Amino acid sequence: MDKMQKLELMDKIQRELEDLQKSQTSVLKKLSQIAAHNITLGVELLNDKLPDLEEKVDSSLADTTSLAEDFGAFRDKFFADNKLGASVDPTA
Repeated sequence: MDKMQKLELMDKIQRELEDLQKSQTSVLKKLSQIAAHNITLGVELLNDKLPDLEEKVDSSLADTTSLAEDFGAFRDKFFADNKLGASVDPTA
């Protein structure tokens, strides 16, 4: 795999990590909606279980965000170290 192919794959991974972040954010919003509905309903099972679930998803989102940032820095370093700026079409 040449350097440009590696860069393209890294860019694809970055997009997938961003998509994962958006999905996890959506899951957190859905959990918040369920918790809000349960304020009216008052089911103890949901009161007991939802906070733990929200905490796990929030922690996972934080881990994914950190990974995405670290991978972005790795990708940028690869780009700079391999002087790929000259081979990338700026109009693309």
